[in-house]
Amino acid sequence: MKKLKMALPKGSLQESTTTLFEHAGFKIYSGSRSYNITTDDPELEGVLLRAQEIPKYVEMGAFDIGISGKDWITENRVRVVEICDLVYSKQGFRPVKIVLAAPARSSIKKVEDLQGKRIATELVNVTRDYLKRKKVSAKVEFSYGATEIKAGKLVDAIVEITETGSTLISHDLEIIDVVMESVPKLIVNRESWQDPWKKEKIENLALLLKGALEAENKAGLKMNVRKKDLEKILAILPAMKKPTISSLTDDNWFAIETIIDKHAAKSLIPELKKLGAQGIVEYPLNKVI
Repeated sequence: MKKLKMALPKGSLQESTTTLFEHAGFKIYSGSRSYNITTDDPELEGVLLRAQEIPKYVEMGAFDIGISGKDWITENRVRVVEICDLVYSKQGFRPVKIVLAAPARSSIKKVEDLQGKRIATELVNVTRDYLKRKKVSAKVEFSYGATEIKAGKLVDAIVEITETGSTLISHDLEIIDVVMESVPKLIVNRESWQDPWKKEKIENLALLLKGALEAENKAGLKMNVRKKDLEKILAILPAMKKPTISSLTDDNWFAIETIIDKHAAKSLIPELKKLGAQGIVEYPLNKVI
């Protein structure tokens, strides 16, 4: 049987990646002490790896596909096929930021203040590229972790990944500049992309993953509406295309079904109720293609 080998991120993105695959229709199985993963699709298998390592192993052909952040793809200087952005993170559905930060009480308030100074980061190449663009010469050293505690003690500033900024604030650090934004990407080995069977499998997988992400911010909404209230309810009802309207056995009533932005439901549903809608049901979606 043909197999598509994949590398998925272990660590901060592991749980949200597993959930994304489940919403896309793929059940992920992995033991608590195992890095190997299987799925309910017999043609799909792989391992869990640190996101930092995935790009280079996809490039060398150890895996056909992988999910890793734009930051680590850039850092590793790899040549891979970038299929699509998958905009999710540990705590939500938004990009993360790679930021330059320094102690809030230090004299460093802009990147130019780092001329001749020291910066610690895991993203050495990304940071050097950034400094080159800014025409600033500073020493960039690799950090093996706990980067936040080094600022002001061992180095003058750090470049670090942040989602909410709360960890930086807790260490009394101030963001000086945003180096780049990053989202997970589905990447493919260049030779694997030339294989017709693998290419079709990957395209189908990408379609389902993007559909699952699209559904995260959407909700289904259905309701019953009297004929006399139909026009005013349709006037405030958003839809991806147009709402579906069905006749009921009672000629004076219609059933309406639509898809809305999830965040709009809390204000929209009370308004629909005021305008006469009944039997209003909001329901989650797994995929929107």
